[in-house]
Amino acid sequence: MFDHDNDVVISSRIRLARNLSDIPFPSVMTESEAEKVKESVKKAIFDSKTILSTQFLEYDMKKITPLERQSLVERHLISPDLAQNTKNGSALIKNDGTVSILINEEDHLRIQTIFNGLNLKEAWDLADKIDDLIEENISYAFDEKLGYLTACPTNVGTGIRASVMVHLPALTITGQIGNVLNSVSKIGIAVRGMYGEGTQSLGDIYQISNQVTLGQSEIDIIENLEGIVKQIISNERKSREDLYKKRKVQIEDRIGRSYGLLTNAKVMSTQEFMKLISDVRLGAVLNIVNLDIQKIDEITTHIQPGNLQKIIGKQLEPYERDIKRAEYVSKLIKG
Repeated sequence: MFDHDNDVVISSRIRLARNLSDIPFPSVMTESEAEKVKESVKKAIFDSKTILSTQFLEYDMKKITPLERQSLVERHLISPDLAQNTKNGSALIKNDGTVSILINEEDHLRIQTIFNGLNLKEAWDLADKIDDLIEENISYAFDEKLGYLTACPTNVGTGIRASVMVHLPALTITGQIGNVLNSVSKIGIAVRGMYGEGTQSLGDIYQISNQVTLGQSEIDIIENLEGIVKQIISNERKSREDLYKKRKVQIEDRIGRSYGLLTNAKVMSTQEFMKLISDVRLGAVLNIVNLDIQKIDEITTHIQPGNLQKIIGKQLEPYERDIKRAEYVSKLIKG
């Protein structure tokens, strides 16, 4: 059995939306109010008498480069919306990447925790601890009947968004993906691309999350999502098994060709890489190729445009990136 179902689940995330009680929502607040939010959240973390106070770094959107902002988005440490807020956006990020506190995005702050595999409850426990730490110093906008008040009505209540990143190549190859995703969308579950709302699925990767935050406890929301994700895991595994049993030669050929291109191509776009690595990740699960799944997931993050340029140490034209990506991927997979 795979550790924390990581053959299908890439990562689990908990995000809590919070606002300060004495400041208008970000869409209507002044620059001085935005600065007050930023300083209040920083003070709550850095002045706390806990070990956490030494484990966070601040990333001010107006002070870091566009490349650094893009890299943080690709690593799922900040949202695309926050990256664009170079006026008063900021993030406090824990040194191991498990926690990000997004400041002055759609809400005053969003506490985000990310764990590998299916680890929603562990992610929730950590998010809850960070939330309590901040609330010791900040008064949140809260209503006794409605719960936490947020800029978007869909987040009112617990303010929690639980999400799981899943890799579903067999359901895609067999044409069952549409039915599965349509079914979960009918029961209050949202399906998005790799980088959340408004983004496309790349490499058969989907983000599955709750839509309702009002009228249920955080644990109920998490357990409901976890139950649905486990059904999706079961469907994907059955599809993999059936696919390999009925089309063994074709699947081995497809995975072998993709592996060959990844290790020998001279030019490779992000889109082509994502398609090929999806096949190879499936091959690793089926023991057709000898690669560690965690290593594949790390490579997938490293070769995204922003991260690749950061690793190389300079900005590149698109065609230069495609050449460097092919070199880098080949080296990582072979080495």
